Amino acid sequence: MTSFRQHLLDGQVIPAHPLALDEQRRLDERHQRALTRYYVAAGAGGIAVGVHTTQFAIRSHGLYRPVLQLAAETAAAALKSAPRPFVRVAGIIGDTAQAIGEAEIAMTLGYDAGLLSLGAWAGASDEAILEHCARVAEVIPVFGFYLQPAVGGRALEYPFWRELAEIPNVVAIKIAPFNRYRTLDVVRAVADAERNDIALYTGNDDAIVPDLLTPISCRVGGRIVERRIVGGLLGQWAVWTQTAVRMLDDIKRTRDTESIDIEWLRQGAMLTDANGALFDVRHDFAGSIAGIHEVLRRQGLLRGIWCLDPREGLSRGQEDEIDRVLRSYPSLNDDEFVREHLDGWLAP
Repeated sequence: MTSFRQHLLDGQVIPAHPLALDEQRRLDERHQRALTRYYVAAGAGGIAVGVHTTQFAIRSHGLYRPVLQLAAETAAAALKSAPRPFVRVAGIIGDTAQAIGEAEIAMTLGYDAGLLSLGAWAGASDEAILEHCARVAEVIPVFGFYLQPAVGGRALEYPFWRELAEIPNVVAIKIAPFNRYRTLDVVRAVADAERNDIALYTGNDDAIVPDLLTPISCRVGGRIVERRIVGGLLGQWAVWTQTAVRMLDDIKRTRDTESIDIEWLRQGAMLTDANGALFDVRHDFAGSIAGIHEVLRRQGLLRGIWCLDPREGLSRGQEDEIDRVLRSYPSLNDDEFVREHLDGWLAP
């Protein structure tokens, strides 16, 4: 087993990396580097770049390769003084030709895996999608992705995930249907395939703590096996990352005990409420990217909340909701950590 696969299996905080722009909506390299340095310094186990939080429109703006390259180089430089495992995940979208092209770019830039979005395959058969996944997996290790239908995903049943788990170069799956039944489908499928080398990661921003705490029992070949969702690849973890790292470390120490402190349920509810404000759940996630930007702007990690699409911004009332959760749950933020190190992260 390659070291990066074991690193994934160990369970990591993998933030979905935002895009820093200036007032003209051009790449702000200084703040883009600062974000990457922040994630490394906060103890994240990797970064995901070119994903929804980075804005899919980077492709039409000619920014896919530059943004991936900037993140890879900045992370490598930040890790030079204190080397440790750090996984680089590239977002990959589109039809097979586009996805293979993006996978080749990512591999050239030193990325370890590709988070394979299936948004372009909404009307395709399961067989066609599986063939697509297999072809991309010939180029780059695949991080499967169950995206919730509310934001462009499609329902994928147990048989699909069971077949996907047969593709040797699938190394992990991000489970983000925002649905407990469908979440269990994926876990059961991977368990039934007896793929102990596939790492399960939560993308369920509404159930981060329950996902990470819950042991899931599956009957495989007449015996009971237990699988866990070991880490997360999350837009929520693009903010307050040091707190997320501490939380996951604490959960790892806690989850093998016979009983779970009710305090974890309380923290889980706090985080879900905060995510609802940041991701603009009241308006079907319309302000999800801008909400992340707003928190990072307040910390000084971004200059503004600009998105490539001028129509994207905070929804009506979203700023008030962000104010509310910041007042209500101060333990979730890592403002002090950011203040202490921000000048260094913003240095050339």
